Amino acid sequence: MVKKAQQIKRLMALMLCIGALPFVFGASAYAGDGEKSEVSDQKSEIRSKYFDDYSAPVGFTYNAQVKMQASYLWRGKYSGGPNIQGSANVGYGGLYFDMWWNIGVTDWTFKVFQPEVDFSLGFSRWGLNVYVLYIYNFNTPFFDFGNYANKGNRLELDVRYTLSSKIPLSILWATRVAASDGYLDENGNVVRAYSSYAEISYTQNLRDGWSVYGAIGVTPWKGTYNPNGAALQNIEFRIRKDWDLGNRCGLMAQGQVAVSPMTAINVINLNATVGVYLK
Repeated sequence: MVKKAQQIKRLMALMLCIGALPFVFGASAYAGDGEKSEVSDQKSEIRSKYFDDYSAPVGFTYNAQVKMQASYLWRGKYSGGPNIQGSANVGYGGLYFDMWWNIGVTDWTFKVFQPEVDFSLGFSRWGLNVYVLYIYNFNTPFFDFGNYANKGNRLELDVRYTLSSKIPLSILWATRVAASDGYLDENGNVVRAYSSYAEISYTQNLRDGWSVYGAIGVTPWKGTYNPNGAALQNIEFRIRKDWDLGNRCGLMAQGQVAVSPMTAINVINLNATVGVYLK
């Protein structure tokens, strides 16, 4: 167990180092802007090609999507059976509000439905996305922020940084700050855990609308993700195909495999998705 914890710590350190590389290289690329030299010209070319390719949000923005899935997988774990999911996002100048919903069943017996609605309020700019995520459980009053062990609503603070659209390496840190979050101690009391999840992912766009995605996620300490402490949470791979349906609409199909090594059941999960979206 000690050896496994050490491996997780090394993995987290590697993720943090990779996440810091963009800032290191970005600072290097911006150095010497006032000098008219061959070196500064090369740095400017690197900056414009790889690091500084995010245009400033201008005016009102919106997008939406709806999709059908064979399974509901969340951060690598099996969270439900067949479902229909949708989302709508509106924004202005980097500020945005997003609503996501899921209508599905717990498994393929189709006996228990599990509706869910998530709300996000955040700011996205320069590859940095900071947002508050509220996960609403229909079996709990909307404004109930009580601390339960794996029951009720959940409130998270999430931070994601993506290097650039040309180098789409992304690192995510998510921490539950209120509502359902915790575990039971030896006396049966619910302990606030500030359960956290860290993930590093990469998306590679290929030709003709094809893309592939890979991710590794860990939980750094004991909490709702893993009651035993730090753990490798999931390893995930997706392959996706997109088709344009005009200038503002697209169609997608996706296959997914996720491995959750710390899960007692459903260690390996497969999923298939088809959807349509505004862009």
